[in-house]
Amino acid sequence: MAAPGVGGMSARNVPAGGETSFRRKVRGKLPALRGARPSVHNGQLLVSTGVPSLDHILGGGLAVGTLLVIEEDTYGTYSNLLLKYFVAEGVVNGHEIFVASASEDPQMTLKDLPAPLTDELPKLDERKVEPEAPGSAGDSMKIAWRYQNLPKVESVTLSSSRFGHYYDISKPMCPDMLQSVKTHRFYLPQMISLEEAYSSSSKMTCDYSQLLHSIQQAVHQGGFDGSNPQRGEKNILRIGIQSLGSVLWGDDICSDERPHNVHSLTRFLYALRGLLRSSLSVCFITLPEHLIQNKAITVRVRNLSDTVVGLESFIGSERESNPLYKDYHGLLYVHKIPRLNSLICDETDTKDLAFKLKRKLFSIERLHLPPDLSDTVSRSSKQDVAGSAKLLSSGCGTAAVGNKHLDF
Repeated sequence: MAAPGVGGMSARNVPAGGETSFRRKVRGKLPALRGARPSVHNGQLLVSTGVPSLDHILGGGLAVGTLLVIEEDTYGTYSNLLLKYFVAEGVVNGHEIFVASASEDPQMTLKDLPAPLTDELPKLDERKVEPEAPGSAGDSMKIAWRYQNLPKVESVTLSSSRFGHYYDISKPMCPDMLQSVKTHRFYLPQMISLEEAYSSSSKMTCDYSQLLHSIQQAVHQGGFDGSNPQRGEKNILRIGIQSLGSVLWGDDICSDERPHNVHSLTRFLYALRGLLRSSLSVCFITLPEHLIQNKAITVRVRNLSDTVVGLESFIGSERESNPLYKDYHGLLYVHKIPRLNSLICDETDTKDLAFKLKRKLFSIERLHLPPDLSDTVSRSSKQDVAGSAKLLSSGCGTAAVGNKHLDF
């Protein structure tokens, strides 16, 4: 009888090559999908929102099978732009696209997508630089050898080539890129008739029922839920819905404090969330939260959503002319971040967030205000800060008036 080996393993279990038959248990690998990567926190498959700074705030990106709700700004300018970034990111990565709207034809939305900056990189690399004449101005300046062969583009653009891209909103996307992906369009005036609009046989409004049916059809026919396995390389379905819950959808939550269809939107989100959980799809919804009369509906919508982000634009407000906010275009509020496979939601560490829009960059960063009464603040803002300080100091003593110091 052979002597037992190390750890109670017999010698007959050892192969001829001298290696043990024990192998490290490897968990099931996630499917390799274009434009997706596993999360470093929990291994969940993530896709980019089209805004790298927003991906960072959300923990790396949007988890596949989840729902993101963007609470619109007053005029819907930046929320619609984020929706276009989300759709454009799907086109760049070759994802299947589903766009739904009740106010604007999705065909026009697809034609107005911004152009990705990554298309300009090959042109910059192939551009030939003419040799300069000896003794010219370029010959007098030398740079370090390690920087000579770098392309003359911004570093943020190069680093975004793997996950998440940057876009130029002044240029439309090339039509050839859009034709290379499969798209689905849901335009409410073309999808529903007047008879269906006024029928009340369904628990939800017919508008939401038609929309949910169209999304289910796209998921099932594309094989994103596994019912009809996809041939070849697996892909992801990106769903974008514009201004869901507005009056144009046939809902009255934005026009009445006691809406007749008080549970229609929440029923739709509940059904949509269950559909997303079992499919390779991700949904991006813009919601006019500032128009909802009954705030209890807002709470229900946030509870039924995985990720909730609010936008507050400075357009038309007092902050637009305030020099303290001259470097920003609005504020961003993160109301909810999902903690997957858990019953509680995560909380972001950063509370004060602001966004600003440039031609080639939509960035979200911490809100940094200039120091009070410094040289970077204009004279009018100094007077405002001094006036507020005077009001705050009125309770500290009678001598604390005007420019006098506080008397403790």
